[in-house]
Amino acid sequence: MTSFLIRNFGCRVNQAEAFNWAAEFQSHGLKLENDPGRSDLVVVNSCTLTGRADRDVRKFINHVTRANPSARLILTGCYVERAREDFGNIPQVWLVFPNAEKEALASRVLSYLRPEKSGQILPYKSRALLKVQDGCDFRCTYCIIPHVRGKSSSLDFREALARAGALSVQGYREIVLSGIHLCSYGIDLEPRSSLPELLLALEEVEGLKQVRLSSLDPRFLKPEWLRALGASSKVCPHFHLSLQHASRRILERMGRRIGSEDFRELLASLRAGFPEASLGADIIVGFPGEEDEDFDALSRFLEESPLSYFHVFSYSPRSWTAAASLPQVGDRLKKERSQFLREMSRKKNGAFRKDFVGKVCPGIVISKKGNRTEVLTSNYIKVLAPPTPAPVRESVRVLITEAGSRETTGKVVS
Repeated sequence: MTSFLIRNFGCRVNQAEAFNWAAEFQSHGLKLENDPGRSDLVVVNSCTLTGRADRDVRKFINHVTRANPSARLILTGCYVERAREDFGNIPQVWLVFPNAEKEALASRVLSYLRPEKSGQILPYKSRALLKVQDGCDFRCTYCIIPHVRGKSSSLDFREALARAGALSVQGYREIVLSGIHLCSYGIDLEPRSSLPELLLALEEVEGLKQVRLSSLDPRFLKPEWLRALGASSKVCPHFHLSLQHASRRILERMGRRIGSEDFRELLASLRAGFPEASLGADIIVGFPGEEDEDFDALSRFLEESPLSYFHVFSYSPRSWTAAASLPQVGDRLKKERSQFLREMSRKKNGAFRKDFVGKVCPGIVISKKGNRTEVLTSNYIKVLAPPTPAPVRESVRVLITEAGSRETTGKVVS
């Protein structure tokens, strides 16, 4: 039996694509493998958001070629789209798929292999990932993604609902809606639709308990959007925003036509409307021209904000972007600033988790290993608990008993 492994780099969209490939491969008799050293096929779904992402992709491919010379590599994703020539001298590369052909990846691979029987489908993830949007119509000066993903494109409304229903029937109680620019969902459809409209329709999907949203653009989160989020009984109280910075000068240089006061008002509205929500953000440190006063403004904003965590990225110049030609901030300074904010994020997240000690939260069982169960709460707290009869993917309620510096513990109560 042919075995396969899929290694994702980068965003939730890549994970959602892999989720579909894994199901299709297994339904045609291929075996899901976790060790690249034992896999016949290794699918690499690459990312090129930063220089570090590029390095991680190359490092993994080098590892596979050394550990498993007989493996056939299937390459796709944004790094492959941007610089396919970087992989031209790797003899194990079997197939290369541009981003535009990702939808056909599994069927094309299967057409070459011609498997003869269907197989058991093991869950690729404990939570289903549903890609409903791809591409981006914006042109932030630092971002290469519109060049490698193309214009915004939405999954047909009825097809999105049909896929969500099928995932619920398969036993998934949480769906993560994914998109490169999720807030653009539906704008290109005929008739036109929107993310709030899709969320309203998902309320009717039987068996579906939770809908989690991937990154949201704060420029779209107007009062009517917030009302739509609040009206849903299934949307998780977990909102991750693409803030990027808080200095007005840097935001303007990024092409982000929004200011820190707008962020402040939005976060206050989210906290008021969703008191128990986890609020997260993407932050870029060391953007060209970032002076001490810009970083100080960012640090103060984050410290004073109700954010419960933030993902910090050191700016990395990307070819084909306007910011790549600007005078750059030194690597050492970027590293120091990034470490400072990551430590702040750890402290804020610890304080957030401690607020839930003694409380019962809804969640999903995401793994069971030995005598330990992992539950992810709807507001994005991973809780380690004793064994429970509830299977992986099932919705449960968990009592949080302790929140340490790194781990949160509790017990499943239903």
